Amino acid sequence: MSRLRRDPRAERAAGFIAGDGPRPLYDRTRRAAGSGRPRRDPRAEREAQRIGGAARLRYDLSQVGRPRGEAVTAAPRSAPVAEAPKTVIVETPAFLVAVVPDAPGGRLSSHDRQVLGAARVLAGREGAVAVIVEAACEGLGAAGADRVLRLDGAEGYDPAARAARIEAALAGVGARHALFPESLDGGDLARRVAVGLGEALFTNAEVVAAKGLVRPARGRRVEQSLAPPRLATVAPDAVADYAGPPREARALPFEGAPPEPHGSIVSATRIPADPAAVPLSLAEFVVSAGNGLTDLDTFREVVAALHATPGASRVLCDAGLMPRHTQVGASGTVLAATCYFALGISGAPQHLQGIAGCEHVVAVNTDLHAAMIERAGLAVVQDAQAVMPALLRLLAQEAAGATAGEPT
Repeated sequence: MSRLRRDPRAERAAGFIAGDGPRPLYDRTRRAAGSGRPRRDPRAEREAQRIGGAARLRYDLSQVGRPRGEAVTAAPRSAPVAEAPKTVIVETPAFLVAVVPDAPGGRLSSHDRQVLGAARVLAGREGAVAVIVEAACEGLGAAGADRVLRLDGAEGYDPAARAARIEAALAGVGARHALFPESLDGGDLARRVAVGLGEALFTNAEVVAAKGLVRPARGRRVEQSLAPPRLATVAPDAVADYAGPPREARALPFEGAPPEPHGSIVSATRIPADPAAVPLSLAEFVVSAGNGLTDLDTFREVVAALHATPGASRVLCDAGLMPRHTQVGASGTVLAATCYFALGISGAPQHLQGIAGCEHVVAVNTDLHAAMIERAGLAVVQDAQAVMPALLRLLAQEAAGATAGEPT
């Protein structure tokens, strides 16, 4: 054999370290004379994996599996840089799919986003989605709009005049399809446009695909399918929102002449409902109290100042501190509110099921790891008893500034 014969005694003597201690010390990192393989030093390897600057011991586990005996130093880590998503631009679309959202208050509702998601399915890669609005609306590009056509809205409530403007816009842009939300306003507008254009309307579509649309019929015992028509309404919670990269939302010029006002409605005024009397299932803004709240009088003042609908957790309702009809959760009322403000609610699974359909959630709780804090889009880690008076003071200052004519 050509391999040298090992001499363990000589290797051990070569690694001896002179010292005054009672026990002999040896250098374990010295290479063996015969094998050529270094001996591992687990303590040195573990120390090399340690990440400094933290109160608790932390180690870089990516260093595990390196060749034995190598004392590897942890490479400095840099914070990952999130790349901004690229905006999708469709220069020359083959056709347009028009969407007429409700857009209450200049913002898209969850139903509007679903209609835009359905329009993106019909547009595919070759087409583009054009949104027709009567006022400034935010978030159109992120929701999937390639073009935006803004019309001049009429003063007051005149659904016939609005339908006439939409008819002129659809004829001007030459949209292949036009989708409306199946809502109170959107459904009424879609039917008026269909009558004005003299075309059929496919209502309450629950399945939207490039090959056709599907809706239930005869008490949901059968399904009706049709190739994508020109006019259709989309049912709520039937189609997923657009989840791709943001689109361009380029302004679409339109030089069509506005139709003559009909003038059939002399006066129309929207009378807002009392938030305290609105059922929880129909409320848009709900403020709820939980077990971490003791001052219910201040809570009622906050609800009144925010013009919200009061809610509560099951614990307060079981204790008789809040009415049973205010209970939020799977065993109470399932919400579909735009905003949900939770004060002192930890977030039981049944309660989280009840607010799954809420678009925005704001939570105030002292527990950083509470389930409600994780669910919230905006969280305040503080005692709700201290937050409520501060919130009332800010609302009073804002009201005083608005009364004096100062900008808020």
